[in-house]
Amino acid sequence: MWDELSPSLVSGHRFPVEIISHCVWLYFRFTLSFRDVEEMMATRGVAVTYESIREWCLSSVGSTPGGSAPAARAPATLASR
Repeated sequence: MWDELSPSLVSGHRFPVEIISHCVWLYFRFTLSFRDVEEMMATRGVAVTYESIREWCLSSVGSTPGGSAPAARAPATLASR
């Protein structure tokens, strides 16, 4: 059983690469918090913690060319007068 699952699993992680990449994509593509992504995955039947998502996102930033985040996340603040 593990032999057929091993190609899609990332070394050291218990989730398939498709789940990890989808969580990272959701976080960086949309203005979501880690807990928002956790909640969205729970509605799809995937029990993953926001801490795992945070670790995946932090590790994916280091793997991009240049070592920077794909897009700068602007803080959510009200416009000043």
